[in-house]
Amino acid sequence: MNRDELEAFQFKHLKKILNHAYANSEFYRGSFKKAGVSPDDVKTLSDLDKVPTILKEDIRKDQETKPPLGNMTSVPEDDVVYISVSSGSTGIPTASPFTFQDFEDFIDFEARLFYSSGMRKNDRYCHALNMSLFIGGPCVLGAQKIGALSIHAGTIPSERLLRIMTQFQPTVTWTTPSYAWYLGETAEKQGIDVGQDIAIRKIFVAGEPGGSIGATKKRIEQLWNADVYDYYGLSDVFGACAGECEEKAGLHFAEDHMIVEVLDLKTGEPVDENEEGEMVLTTVKKMARPMIRFRTGDLVKYEIDKCACGRTHKRLMGICGRTDDMLIIKGVNVLPSSVEPIIRENKKLSGEYRLVIDRVNHLDVLTVEVEGTDNYKGDPKVLEREVQCDLRSVLGITPKVTVYKDGTLPRETHKAKRIKDNRGDIWKA
Repeated sequence: MNRDELEAFQFKHLKKILNHAYANSEFYRGSFKKAGVSPDDVKTLSDLDKVPTILKEDIRKDQETKPPLGNMTSVPEDDVVYISVSSGSTGIPTASPFTFQDFEDFIDFEARLFYSSGMRKNDRYCHALNMSLFIGGPCVLGAQKIGALSIHAGTIPSERLLRIMTQFQPTVTWTTPSYAWYLGETAEKQGIDVGQDIAIRKIFVAGEPGGSIGATKKRIEQLWNADVYDYYGLSDVFGACAGECEEKAGLHFAEDHMIVEVLDLKTGEPVDENEEGEMVLTTVKKMARPMIRFRTGDLVKYEIDKCACGRTHKRLMGICGRTDDMLIIKGVNVLPSSVEPIIRENKKLSGEYRLVIDRVNHLDVLTVEVEGTDNYKGDPKVLEREVQCDLRSVLGITPKVTVYKDGTLPRETHKAKRIKDNRGDIWKA
C-alpha cells in the first residue's frame, strides 16, 4: 500500500479498536473518561494524541488488581486461547492474552517477516529461542506456515544445539545476538567450521541491541558466513513485530497491525524521520487486550521512504537506548525493581544490593551483589545459592550472586546507584 491507503486502513481499524476497548475494558473506559476523551473525539490519525498513554507499570498494577488478566482485557476469558508472559522486568511478570484471531494474526505476520528476510519452503529452520511462556516461542509456527522444516530447539546447552545443527543441517536459525556470537566461537573451539560443517545461511536475532550494532552484526556474519537480520518484538504486542528484509535497510513494522509514534521525550510531540524519540505503539487489531498508546521505553529513529524491496511500512532504524534503568540480559528484561523485593524480604540480608553487568566471551553476565546481616553466621556460599534460586524464579535467568559483609556496598544520601555496567556503551556502533 502507499502511505495514504495504509493510513486510511489504520484509521478504519483504529476506530474499531477504540470503540471495542471503550465498550469492553473497564481500564480503558476509566482511563478515557479521566482524560476527558471518548472514541468519537478521534476523527483523524493525528487525533490519537488526545488519548492517554499507558506504561508497563499500568499493566502490572491492573493485573495485580484483577488477576490474572486484568481489567485492560477486552474480551471474556472464554475467548482467550493463548497467553505469553513477560520476564517480570517491573517486578511481577505480566500476561499478554490472545484470542484465536489475535494468535492467527501474530503467526501470519511472523511468516510474512520470515519471508521478507528470505526464508522459503525449502529451508530448514532451527528455532533457538526460549519456548517457555516467552512470546518468541510460538514464532516458530510462522516458519511452518511458510512450509519450512522446523526444529523446535528452544534454549538448550550450546553443545547440544551444535549437534542438532550438525545433524539436521538447518539453513536458518533465530537467537539473541550475543548467543549467536558465543555459539559461533564455541563451535570454533570444538573444531567445527560453521561456514563449512553447518548449513546456516541466515540468522535472525532479537532481544538485545546487538542486531542493530554494526560491529556486532559484522562479527556474527563473519563467524557464521551467514546473513544476520535484526528483529524487534515485545510480549505486550506479539513476537517480532518488526524486522529487516533482505535489503537490511531498517526493520519493517507491521503497520497494518499497529500505529507507530516516535515522540520527543521533553515535549511529547512527534519527531521527524531520523530524529530520536520514544516509541509508542497502538495495536489496531488485537482484540483480547488492545495496547493503546503503549510507551515502550525504547529510544528509536525511523524512516518512512519506500524501501528498495518495495515495502512501504515504516522502518525502525535500530534501538538507540532506553528511557529507564532496564537491562537486557540474554534477551530478558531486568530492572532493579524486580530484584529488590527478593533482597528486601530475605532476613539474612541487609537489604542493600547492586547489579553488576559484565561481558564475558560476548555474553552478558549479571552479578547481584548483596550483604549478609551481622547476625548471619552461616556459610556465605549457601546463602548465595539460596538468593540465586529466588532470583531465578522471578527473573527467568540465573544471575551470579556474591554475598559481602554488612556495610561493604556503597550507600548514597540521595538516589541509590543500583547498577554498575562494565560493558561500555552497548547501544552505539
